[in-house]
Order: sequence, then C-alpha cells, then structure tokens
Amino acid sequence: RYRRTVVDNRRRTICDPGSYLQSSHVAIGNRQPTRSVFALWSIFFTRKPILSMITTTKLQSRKTQGLIGLAKIMRLAFNGVDLSNITSQLKKRIEVNSHDSAAMMDLSIVLQLSARQELASELQSEALKQHQFYGLETNPDNPALKLLAIMGPGEVMANTPIEFLVQDSDIALSFLYLGEGLPVPSQIPDHDVAFVAVCESDRSQFLLTQLIEIMRHWPMPFINMPSHIAQLSRDKVSEKLASASGIVTSQARRVSRLETINLINTGSDCFPMIARPVNSHAGHGLAKLDDSVQVSEYLNSHDSDEFFIAPFIDYRSDDDLYRKYRVAVIDGVPFAVHMAISQHWMVHYLNADMLQSQKNRDSEAKFISDFDTDFAAKHRVALQEIDRRMGLDYYSIDCANTPDGKLLVFELDSGAVVHSMDPAELFPYKAPQMKLVFEAFQQMLRRKACSAQKQRVA
Repeated sequence: RYRRTVVDNRRRTICDPGSYLQSSHVAIGNRQPTRSVFALWSIFFTRKPILSMITTTKLQSRKTQGLIGLAKIMRLAFNGVDLSNITSQLKKRIEVNSHDSAAMMDLSIVLQLSARQELASELQSEALKQHQFYGLETNPDNPALKLLAIMGPGEVMANTPIEFLVQDSDIALSFLYLGEGLPVPSQIPDHDVAFVAVCESDRSQFLLTQLIEIMRHWPMPFINMPSHIAQLSRDKVSEKLASASGIVTSQARRVSRLETINLINTGSDCFPMIARPVNSHAGHGLAKLDDSVQVSEYLNSHDSDEFFIAPFIDYRSDDDLYRKYRVAVIDGVPFAVHMAISQHWMVHYLNADMLQSQKNRDSEAKFISDFDTDFAAKHRVALQEIDRRMGLDYYSIDCANTPDGKLLVFELDSGAVVHSMDPAELFPYKAPQMKLVFEAFQQMLRRKACSAQKQRVA
C-alpha cells in the first residue's frame, strides 16, 4: 500500500518551520551561494541564440504587484458569475494608472476565460514589460513558507495552475515570469521553495531548455525538473512508457499534414484512429476517424500543420460506459482527483453526465473513497513505474482501465487543473478529498524546504 505522508495538522512537519524561516528569509545577494545571482542569470544569456533573443536590462521594479489571481477569477467563471463587473473594475484601474500591471494581468485572465485570446495576449505582454514579479492579494501577512512559481508568458494553460493547491493556506505564493523578450532579473525574489510552473508545449521548449541550466545552480530547493517537464508531449510519453508492465499508452505519434494526407492515398490500415492538432488540449480538435474520407474532411476543417494521431482504443466498461480518471501524483504518492463517466468515448469532466446523474456521482464517490485499496492497489506497479520513468515531483495522469485490466494512459501533465470548485451540494465528497490533495502538496513543499535547511546546517 502507499504510505500517506499527509497529516491533519499542517504545522507538523519534519523540522520546525519557524527556525527555518528565521535563517532563510534573507536577500539572495547576502546568502553568498556557490554562484552569485549575477553569475546565475548570466548562464541564461551568454550562449547564442539566447543573447540575441532576450534583452539584458534589469527589472523596472522588484515591488510585488498584488493579483486577484487565476483561482479566484476562474471560480467566479466556473460558478456562472457574470464577469462584466470585475472587467469594468479592472479597466477603470488601468485607466487611472496605466502602470497598474497587476490589473492588466488579471484582466488578461478574464479575457482568456471569455475567449478573447488575442487581446488577452497583448495585455499580458504589456504588463510583463512593466513587471515580471507578482504576488496574490490574498497572501498571508506572516506566511509559514514562501513559494515562488517560475512562469512563462502565454495562455492560462501555459503554466501549472498552482494557486488552487495553496489557496487558503499559510503559504505565500509569488510569480516570476521569464522568457523571450523579458528583462533579466538582477536578483531572485525571496522564497523558500520554487516551483517550475512552465508546462510542456512547442512554444515553451526554448524556455524549458534555458531553465534546465538555470535550475542546476538555483540556490533554493525547487519542484519539477524542467528537463522532465519537456518530456511530457504525447508522443514522448508514449515512447517512455511503451515497455512498462501493466500499462497501455495511446501510442501517439506526431505527423505533418502531408503525412496525414498520405494516410488517404495509401489506404492505411490504421483505422479507426484519433487525431488532434499539436498543442491542443481539453478535447479541442480531437476526433475519431474511421476511414480516409473522414481524414480528408478533418484536414479540411483544421488548418494545423501538425497533428498527433493514435490508434483508437475502446476502453468501455462492462456496462458500455466510458470512465476516465484523473490521478494527481505528489512526491510519488497517487491521489484520486476525479472520475468522469460518459456514453461517448471522448470524456471530459465538464461534458460528462456528472452534474445530471446522481448514479455517476455515487460511482465517483466510491472511486475516491476506495482509491487506495482498489484503483491504486490494482495499478500499484504501473503507477510506480510511471513515477520512476517520468521523474517529476508533481504531475497528473489522465487514464482509464482497459478491458483486460491494464492502465490506459491518455496523458501526463504538470499543468492539469486540480481544484475544489465543484458545488458541495452535488459533490459533498469532493472537498474532503481535495483538502487531502492540497495538504499533501503543501507538505511536500515543507519537506523540500526543511531538507534544504538541514543540508545548509550540516
């Protein structure tokens, strides 16, 4: 069985957080790490093509800009609240102060959730020209731990939505944005633990490559190696897990538009298959194709240059329903997040029948309550092997059971939304489980911080 590392009282940690914070909350420049901060950042910019792509001017200000934040704004949208009021408030703040970059960042999130991506991107870019370091308005005044999320520019799904994992805790969360075209910080913001929040995508590969070298010399403990995040594309995950016992992967491969057209001309025997544009998420552009005619129709309706294709795997249960599970893995320990049930093969929690069906919710509640002794026990070897091969501290697995009892892995991701926004009256079992997940994540942060403190003392 998996040994749970979570305790009810979040203050009970490996070492006394108070003694650690007294010694660690010092300006980085006074810590005298093995390499100075300036030397650390110079790694980012001394090698071509980096020097030609990113400017080396200092941050305009190191003052923390207070954000409403993704979690709070997304909760409003999730609950069906009209966002026009918060939009007006943020616009007025920007009109009064054109340097209110926090308002720009928050408004960018609102616009993204309102499907106005182009304007959201422009607003975020303008905000990041002014400031790259942000905190949350709701951060505690005297935090037990300071967490720094290392972020990259982009849409909401470009970074791990870490706010949900530390919301309403005694942890202060700040964000440092790095990337092409952004100034180089002269100092690393004060923190106890860092979290590499940049998610895998074609666009993020350049930044992740630079972070590989930077994090080798990072003076504080951090979560998630950027080199391992970079391996989370669908095709690379399929390759890494191909020989693992008890696991069936999607066998995804990346193909060009021309290669996809050749499937029509060669009369390939790969049908039925599923296809999606590269860099797409949440089922956007995902389709099941049964013959060359459908491939042709699919290409005519999608202008992407590259696609992921994979054989269609029928994972229906005995009752002819499709069940898709999300599991969060925290420091090697798996936790149930949710189970979605649908009559359709393309299952996502928001389009499944979870709100309408009490029977489905009862099934999900049983999945969560029995997770350790049922699902996690059944797939113990498979889950351990995934963790060993991927080497991440925190990630999620979207998966299913195959008819012969193996673990079917759809996707591994460091950026899945793990939240507690579901209405308690319909999902009374969700909040206690999410509290367990959040506390496990927060305990991992504390262990990292305390372990680093012990090493420095030694």
